[in-house]
Amino acid sequence: MLLTLAFAAASVTPAHGSSFAGTTGGTTANGASNTSGSTSGDDKIVREARDDAAAFVASQGRVRGARLEAALRTLREGHAQAREASDMELARAILAR
Repeated sequence: MLLTLAFAAASVTPAHGSSFAGTTGGTTANGASNTSGSTSGDDKIVREARDDAAAFVASQGRVRGARLEAALRTLREGHAQAREASDMELARAILAR
């Protein structure tokens, strides 16, 4: 499942290159963003959780930082596949980015 999550992390929205593990969307020919503002905000939340995700994985789930908690919530709110994954699987997917 981790491989599937890592793949999903890299390609949730293939047309724009966006993902649930933290990339931003592209731009149109005239330079305007073709993704919603919330998507880039969500991506930032997930990107900023990398250190917390590393601590979580290294501690075998005992260390749970606020940024990781926010990222897990964000991922699960936006992606059905993330709702089915464990916290550890999502933390590893964040790190696999």
